[in-house]
Amino acid sequence: MLVPRSSLQEAEEIAADTAQGYRLGDPLDEATTMGPLISADQRDRVRTHIGKGVEEGAKLVTGGSEPPPARGFFVRPTVFSEVERGMLIAREEIFGPVLCIMPYRDEDEAVAIANDTMYGLHGGVWSADPARAMRIARRLQTGRVDINGAAFNYEAPFGGYKQSGTGRELGTYGLEEFLELKAIST
Repeated sequence: MLVPRSSLQEAEEIAADTAQGYRLGDPLDEATTMGPLISADQRDRVRTHIGKGVEEGAKLVTGGSEPPPARGFFVRPTVFSEVERGMLIAREEIFGPVLCIMPYRDEDEAVAIANDTMYGLHGGVWSADPARAMRIARRLQTGRVDINGAAFNYEAPFGGYKQSGTGRELGTYGLEEFLELKAIST
């Protein structure tokens, strides 16, 4: 999550409160707000990433690699701040309840940080200025960008850039993958 440096402390507080508010447990229990990961291997992988984040100097705001009280493949919802581009937790997809907050100075730096990755499946832009949000969204190297939490559009093409895949699913572009094009010259 990219945050203006001037709003970093506020973002840390909101993220910490949110992460600490999750109730880990059985997904079939209505009181549960976060279930387990898929396997012990994935749980261990996520905890290893969290440990690496601490080791590389990211600021641990809440959570951590210690097991939570819930029994099973659980990881504490974890928030890091002051994450830098070269850190492992900024470069790899963790696939666990880990948020990395990265501060930026201006719009150009935010776009540079967002695009400095080998992945590009999905992004989001939040702004009170719709024109600015659209301008930033157009600059992001991702297959899809939601502006201000827009709902998922099942009619829009879905797919990524870079190592997040090629081609598209859904919509007209998704159908085109099943078609063969023929050119006939006379």
